[in-house]
Amino acid sequence: MIRQNRGAIIFGISVLLIMFAAAYLKSQSEEGNGAPSSYSNLAHGAKAAYLLLQQSGYPVERWDRPPKELPADARGKLLILAAPTWYATAEETRALSLFLSHGGSILVAGLHPDSFVPKAAAKNGEIRIGSVECQAVAPTRLTRGGSISLNGNLQWDSTDSSQLVHFADPQGNAVVVSYSAGSGSVIWWASAWPLENAGIREKNNLELLLNSTAGYQSIWWDEYFQKQHKLAPHKPIKAYAWAVAQLTIIGLALVLTYSRRSGPIVPLAVQTRSSPLEFVETLAGVFRRANSTHVAVEIALQRFRQVAAQRLGLRGTSSVSEIIDAMAHRGFRISDSSADLVRKSEYTVNNATLTERTAIAFVRALNEATQSMEPKRKSGLRPSQLTRNQPAEIRRD
Repeated sequence: MIRQNRGAIIFGISVLLIMFAAAYLKSQSEEGNGAPSSYSNLAHGAKAAYLLLQQSGYPVERWDRPPKELPADARGKLLILAAPTWYATAEETRALSLFLSHGGSILVAGLHPDSFVPKAAAKNGEIRIGSVECQAVAPTRLTRGGSISLNGNLQWDSTDSSQLVHFADPQGNAVVVSYSAGSGSVIWWASAWPLENAGIREKNNLELLLNSTAGYQSIWWDEYFQKQHKLAPHKPIKAYAWAVAQLTIIGLALVLTYSRRSGPIVPLAVQTRSSPLEFVETLAGVFRRANSTHVAVEIALQRFRQVAAQRLGLRGTSSVSEIIDAMAHRGFRISDSSADLVRKSEYTVNNATLTERTAIAFVRALNEATQSMEPKRKSGLRPSQLTRNQPAEIRRD
């Protein structure tokens, strides 16, 4: 069966391996270098920045709820929006504006800010290949660390004089800006590079992050806009993952079915009630419950007398001592300790207080004496055949 279907099995396994490889490569390509999530340790992730703030004593924690759940008392609170993967809805934008009007602050990094905060405008400019050094424009609390490194192509696109430019790229385009909004404030970075795992180690980027987050009572690192919650209320499960799982189950079922059907058919071994070991255990249980251990000695003694009468030609009323002497005379040897126990067994058959250990010793001695008188079995012959085929030998004994 396996030889006939070997080609089908190999083909099925090959298809499964190809699907696994395709699923893995697709997941890797979708994952890419990551996004500035505080959970991601990829190049563009932000786990290092989050943990650094946490370990440096900054009051930072993750925020994974909608903007409408931001507290009304927002003074001293900072919300970090690090390159969200999708833009805010009108309702979410209103909630963020309300947060600012209540005294909260928002740090927006690496995207067009007008979808999240008011009075903001940015445009796409010349791309900054790799990372470009951006110089401080004015001495402010954000520029105390000196020049920074940014990538991307966003630049500020507003002429509002109330907005303060902190850093500019080599072409003079504003890349770090702050301004007041309501009772709160907004900080905008043209790129999230200073807080990403791969960019935080570059020149003075860490200082920019620390200066931008210093002095707040609470810092909330947004994770709400990092996931596709608008399209799927629960964590999405990839369709290809379901397909791979189902095909894996089908493949395993096919392999197991072929291997089971083509294997040898072995009948189930059934233990009969007449099994010698089961019989012994049952008999021992009966003796134990009846407290009749002396009965086992009596049975062994009766068999000993019967075999002695057949092999030695003695009367059935002969005493045990006479049988032992006759055995020694005829050359049937047993150990002295067993012979002593056999002699004593005649006086224990009526002892109802006999312990199990003592009864076992008597039974073993009697069985040893009995077996010493029985003829040796020849291979392939039953005991009944042995007796019929060797009467002369028995008579010579």
